[in-house]
This record gives sequence, structure tokens and C-alpha cells, in this order.
Amino acid sequence: MTLVSLLLFSTIRVAAGTANTQLPTGDQVVARMLARDSERQAAFNGYTAARRYVLENQRYGKHAEMLVRLTCQKDGSKQFETVSATGWGGARKHVFPRLLEGETEASRPDSRDRSRIIPENYTFEMLGTEYVDGRPAYVIAITPKTPNKYLMQGRIWVDAAEYAIVRIEGQPAKNPSFWIRSVHFVHRYQKQGSFWFPVCNRSVTEVRIFGTTEVTIEYFDYAPHTPALSASRESVGRSLP
Repeated sequence: MTLVSLLLFSTIRVAAGTANTQLPTGDQVVARMLARDSERQAAFNGYTAARRYVLENQRYGKHAEMLVRLTCQKDGSKQFETVSATGWGGARKHVFPRLLEGETEASRPDSRDRSRIIPENYTFEMLGTEYVDGRPAYVIAITPKTPNKYLMQGRIWVDAAEYAIVRIEGQPAKNPSFWIRSVHFVHRYQKQGSFWFPVCNRSVTEVRIFGTTEVTIEYFDYAPHTPALSASRESVGRSLP
């Protein structure tokens, strides 16, 4: 091995060792993440967006789609308006409405803390770093402290520069039904303007008898509310009986 090779190897080894010793703990990253979330929340005035839900069950040849408009208020509460729904009637009448009802309930201010990724709900373990969409991110295992239907078991990827969640992968902390064998989901987020928004959710559910059902949610047409528009909405709301 040449001297240059030895020096290069030594430098890489020292750099790797330094990186390992400087890697923050999962709790430290989450603390920074929550601090940055508070900063972003102070500037947040809500938004409107569109979503496309697609359900597929290849075993029985079932397919359904739904397009919705979403309005998210400054306090995080969400309202949905179904624009169109096509395909399998069972999904249109039962699956899609329950998804919207569940998210509406979870978004309410008095319910939101039960589903947030915060120390009150989870323990955190640093696993390392990876690149997500070309950006370095911390990979953290999260373990729920209670078997709450709003919580999950899995991993989060936190952008190393902006301390925002860019990816979530895992399964529910509590099986939602006897008829469901397992659920695995992947959520992806991207920065748009000053905020990080979900861009795609994909879940695969193994259902007894019915087989594998996949649901994909695509998010688009984000339009953040301006402060003036948000104030106008609040004024209208207060004037209503």
C-alpha cells in the first residue's frame, strides 16, 4: 500500500470516527425538530390542497379512486370535500369515508397530541444517517409508549439541515381490527416554500380472506393561506351564528 493510500485510509478512518462520536442522540434530534416545528407553526396560516386516493386489490380485481379538496386551518384542523369517486362501491361507501373521518378526528386540536411524534408518545433511538432525495437525514427508530391507535412502530427520517421529517415508515402500534393481519406504510414529505408537506402515502394491508389491499395517496396543488386570508376566514367564522 502506498503512502498516499495509507494517508487516505487514515484520514477516512479518523473522519468516520469523528462523525460517529458527533452523531446526536435520537432525543436530541427530536428536541431540535420540535423547536423548528414551533418556529414554522408560528408562521403557519393553513393551506388548501388536493389529494388523490387509489385503492387496489388484485386478488379480487377491485379498484377505486377518490379525489378530494382539503382545507387545513391555522390550528391544524382539517376539512375534506369529496370532488369525485369512481370504481368499487365498497371502497367508495366504507373505506374512503372512514379514512377521511379518521384524519379529521386526529387533526382536531384536542386530539392532535395523541398522534404527534413527541417524547410523551415515543422513545427514540438513533440508527444512523442516510440520504433522502439527495439530502442527509438522521434515521431514528421510534417506539410507542402505549398501544394507542393513533401511534406507530417504525422509523422516521429527519432532514439533518432543517430538522423536518422527510420520511416515515412502519406499522400501527395497535392492530385496528381482528380482520387485519398486518399494515405497513411509507409516508414521504417534501419542502414547498417555507413548509414541509406530505407528497405521497402508500400503505399495504393484509386482510384475512380478502387478501392484500394497497392504498396510495398523492398530494398536490398546495396553496398556503396568506396572513390576510387567514384573518379574513377567522373574522367570517366569528360573525357566524
